[in-house]
Amino acid sequence: MCWRRCRGTGVRRVAELQLLVAALGGALVGFSLALVGGGGSILAVPILVYAVGVRDPHLAIGTSAIGVAANAAIGLVGKARAGAVKWRCGLVFAAAGIAGAALGSIAGKAFDGQALLALFALLMIVVGVLMLRRGEQPGKADAMLGRDNAGKLLLYGFGTGLLSGFFGIGGGFLVVPGLIAATAMPIYNAMATSLVAVTGFGVTTAASYALSGLVAWGIAAAFIAGGLAGSLIGGRLAVRLSARRGALTKIFAALIFVVAAYMLWQASGALLR
Repeated sequence: MCWRRCRGTGVRRVAELQLLVAALGGALVGFSLALVGGGGSILAVPILVYAVGVRDPHLAIGTSAIGVAANAAIGLVGKARAGAVKWRCGLVFAAAGIAGAALGSIAGKAFDGQALLALFALLMIVVGVLMLRRGEQPGKADAMLGRDNAGKLLLYGFGTGLLSGFFGIGGGFLVVPGLIAATAMPIYNAMATSLVAVTGFGVTTAASYALSGLVAWGIAAAFIAGGLAGSLIGGRLAVRLSARRGALTKIFAALIFVVAAYMLWQASGALLR
């Protein structure tokens, strides 16, 4: 009888520890999204798999999509209040991306989870290299939706959404370069505007995974709660760093390389077993 009570207590403590780690992970994700407009799922998926203990990569992807979408929406509110969001560009990009994300998420669920994580890591390394090679250009502060960039926004949006849904990511690390390439807006505005698309992509991907029963709702709730605190801190720091030329681009790329290398190491180990 005592053994059963002790075992039950141990299980509860493990569950409580999981929720605490999920909340801390959510704070880190909220901080990243508010700071650079990306890093949501690229951080959330490995945190859920390797720290929280969600062993099924597809369940981790579905759960992270819920958390990332909510945390992105929280960060978007702060960026909108600061006047940094290019709404029309963001909405066109997001609309095209949602269609791509719906198709990509269907394909992604058919792939081996560990292989998906490895491909995801390789893609992020490529994006990081391209961002560093481009450097931080001044950009067009007055960039807006027009005939000259509407087609580019639709094309980049659909392609980014397709990759976002396939890999089960919010897509911020893909959206930011896409917005810059389509409109030449400054990186600070691109990071803020990217949250419009990240929210849309996350909701679309999350809905697809939720319908398949691939969401751990309790962990997702803890993740969102932690994200509230992280968003407040990240948003304030982003405003300060935006005044330093090149700082945001370097942070953006460095975060990609560190997490992608770790994911690649973990995924390769699982695939070689």
